[in-house]
Amino acid sequence: MNPVIEAIRARRSIRSYKPDQVTEAELAAILEAGCFAPSAMNGQPWHFTAVQDKAVLDRLSAQVKAVLAAMDNPRIKERLQDPAWHAFYNAPTVVIVSGRQDALFHVTDCAAATQNLLLAAHSLGIGSCRVGLAARPFGGPRGAARAPGCAKPGGDKAREPVGVGGAGGGTAAAGAPGGG
Repeated sequence: MNPVIEAIRARRSIRSYKPDQVTEAELAAILEAGCFAPSAMNGQPWHFTAVQDKAVLDRLSAQVKAVLAAMDNPRIKERLQDPAWHAFYNAPTVVIVSGRQDALFHVTDCAAATQNLLLAAHSLGIGSCRVGLAARPFGGPRGAARAPGCAKPGGDKAREPVGVGGAGGGTAAAGAPGGG
């Protein structure tokens, strides 16, 4: 089978991580892969912020929980019942993908960059997980205040946090396409 298609089929979202950080070279390779994503008119409207400070990630997780607690969603409320639940699944590195809001297609462009990050991590034997719920606290007028130490250029909006690190538990089961 074609190795790209094989990687797409084999990649899984990892929600349990070892505490060890990815190496600087591994992180650089993952971020570089994100830069090679396609974008409308080659605008490349993304910005990547890698956060590796556990105290900052724990604080961000608490802020995510506070925002999610206000939502009226039974699945989210159930998840929040577990006091050990961490918004980033305790990933030692979180890459926050932000996009310039003045770019017409920044949402899809950042999604393409995120997919490249996920596939690059997988190709290096590193676990990763796109954490869409965790993007909520970064949005809106207070987003920057909620995320000190996670600077993004003015006018950018956080789109996709991605947890990155060594897989700590069992591998996620393969989901059938279209299986919900």
